[in-house]
Amino acid sequence: MTNSWRFSTLGDRHRALGSDLEDWSGMGTAWSYTKGDPDAEYMAIRTKAGLMDVSGLKKVHVVGHAASHVIERATTRNMEKLMPGRSVYAAMLNDAGKFVDDCVIYRTGPNAFMVVHGSGQGFEQLTMAAAGRDVSVRFDDNLHDLSLQGPLAVDYLAQHVPGIRDLAYFSQMQTSLFGKPVMISRTGYTGERGYEIFCRGQDAPMIWDRILEEGKDMGIIPCRFTTLDMLRTESYLLFFPFDNSEMYPFENEGPGDTLWELGLDFTVSPGKVGFRGAEEHYRLKGKERFKIWGLKLEGKNVPGNGAPVFKGKDKVGVVTQAMYSPLNDWTIAIARLPVDCANNGTKLVVNCATHGEIAATTHAMPFFDVEKKRRTAKG
Repeated sequence: MTNSWRFSTLGDRHRALGSDLEDWSGMGTAWSYTKGDPDAEYMAIRTKAGLMDVSGLKKVHVVGHAASHVIERATTRNMEKLMPGRSVYAAMLNDAGKFVDDCVIYRTGPNAFMVVHGSGQGFEQLTMAAAGRDVSVRFDDNLHDLSLQGPLAVDYLAQHVPGIRDLAYFSQMQTSLFGKPVMISRTGYTGERGYEIFCRGQDAPMIWDRILEEGKDMGIIPCRFTTLDMLRTESYLLFFPFDNSEMYPFENEGPGDTLWELGLDFTVSPGKVGFRGAEEHYRLKGKERFKIWGLKLEGKNVPGNGAPVFKGKDKVGVVTQAMYSPLNDWTIAIARLPVDCANNGTKLVVNCATHGEIAATTHAMPFFDVEKKRRTAKG
């Protein structure tokens, strides 16, 4: 935890489960537990529900007369279409039109927003756009984020939160849980129907303990942070910088990927201009150097991150994240591949340092719940 300067109030809970609280985004995070099993946690979230501490996400309040203008400049989304009680996924670019962070923007009032981002340059983008404007940009490290994900999450919360079944995907409600003030958002990073519970740091341990105690008979269990890697791979959810050129740089180029290359161009509101990097973003359409794409691999051996991908004798790409699903009985991966391999059915080989050569076939993503019916389910 040498780089950690932020601290979750759930640290002792994670240590009790065997975590060393490895650093992520400045916070000691439960990347792993010595107790429990990642496959069991994956199965819990896919079939029942699991609870994770994702408080390492950075929460930034943007409030004031110019709040919407600041977010318009810093992100790719149109704030005039985002009403209070709703949220949206957005990207942030630099002047070269290259991706530097992603975020979820929550509108909490006419002139009030909360921007939640990971380990990229989100806060810097917002403060740069705020210079000279009538707005307050405030980093909030007391606000914790407990993520309850899985098909039974709504059944558990419905016992305590009136109206939770009516909360639409990418909507949030200001409410109470166990007598404490919370904001509950129907968002997550799993591809399942799930909820993020934003609460005060002083309330997080009680909320964590009570959900796990009361939800035990429903199969709700605590889940480590890296269980998300299994879930996100199936659901085509990228993780900065682990799928990006910051981790896998281009030869003779600095880091930076375009939204066209990452498959994130949908995060630009139709016709929007004026956001940082907009001109370069549009100019770079059709000039992709690679594509983020999927692979289906033979067998159950999982290649490590960074395993090279070959087409014949030529190295053409790299695996950024892979997993084996005990539920779906497939081994799959997110990869950075040439544009001419961004299709279904091209035969490739992954050269894994541990398992040797693994035959692979290109495949579009997401692999799981292609129509996204699970995360958007009603009732």
